[in-house]
Amino acid sequence: MFGAGDVSAGECGVGVQMNRQGLTTVESHFPVAETIERLADAASAAGLLIFARIDHAQGALDAGMTLRPTVLLMFGNPTGGTPLMQDRQTAGIDLPVKALAWEDEIGRVWLTYNDATWIADRHSLSPTSTSSVAAINTGLANLVTAATA
Repeated sequence: MFGAGDVSAGECGVGVQMNRQGLTTVESHFPVAETIERLADAASAAGLLIFARIDHAQGALDAGMTLRPTVLLMFGNPTGGTPLMQDRQTAGIDLPVKALAWEDEIGRVWLTYNDATWIADRHSLSPTSTSSVAAINTGLANLVTAATA
């Protein structure tokens, strides 16, 4: 649910990136399944591990409910995330990195992920984590571009 002052994806223009409450959302030019596949392929090619793929729409269907296409991908590398958890173990609640591909009410597809700087702020990470956070942000931006453009 969006908070006060937030805008929904449906209210934004084509390709608009939103950053609300640590979330970055980018419009994809591909269907949900293809967006997630492209993201997984780019992550694997970058040497990252794919930890899980969760199809929330399928889960809803299995429960007798409906949900527009919504798939979560969890991916990362212990060499990137471990330093953050060594700094503050609570960062593990936000790791590995997650990205959610979802279809809005008018059929547009979006890819949403947590900004690593927000994760650092949320867990009060020390300056020793700054380079790891920057690397995660740069890597995420590259992966998201590969998945959505």
